[in-house]
Amino acid sequence: MAESIGKKAEGLLDEAVGRTKDAAGGLTGDMGMQLGGKKDQLSGKAQQEFADLYDANESKLEAATSFIQDHPVMALLIATVIGLVIGRVFFKK
Repeated sequence: MAESIGKKAEGLLDEAVGRTKDAAGGLTGDMGMQLGGKKDQLSGKAQQEFADLYDANESKLEAATSFIQDHPVMALLIATVIGLVIGRVFFKK
C-alpha cells in the first residue's frame, strides 16, 4: 500500500512538472518544451492510474488469500471443479 501511495505521489509530481513545462513552453513559444510537458502530464496520469489499479487488485488478492485460509476445503473443491472443467474443455475424447 505504501508503495502505491509513493507511485501516486510521483505521478502527481510528474503531472505538475508537465503542466509547468507546458505553460512555460506556451509562454516562450517553445514547442519542444510544450510537447515535453504534455508527455510528462500523460506519464504522471498513467502512474496515478496504475497505482489505483494496483491497490484494487491487491485488495482482491488479499480477499482471495483470506478466503483460502478461512475455508481450505472449499477452496480445494473449487480448484478441483475448475481443473475438471478445464480438462474437459481442452482434452475432449
